[in-house]
Amino acid sequence: MATPTADKNGAIVVSALRARANFGKLLRRLDDERRSLVIEKRGTPKAVLLSIRDYVRLAAPEPEILKLIGEESERNGTNQLTARQIDQVGKASRATRKKR
Repeated sequence: MATPTADKNGAIVVSALRARANFGKLLRRLDDERRSLVIEKRGTPKAVLLSIRDYVRLAAPEPEILKLIGEESERNGTNQLTARQIDQVGKASRATRKKR
């Protein structure tokens, strides 16, 4: 049985038979190497398997405003806050508004 190859985009290319026989290994490889998998049948590409991370990125790209908010959060160091800390900040902010 032929070993997986890579196409010009770096995707792993395997036969449908090999994909079926080695599905678990291929899933781990997708995750580890952050690559996609092209599945061929009789030498013709038939399907693509993506990591969930890549699928979400392609299916629902991050809106520009969320990207900007994320970058600002990283600059300010607020991206390290826990959910509890965020709740405390929100609670303090609401208490301040009520006093006005």
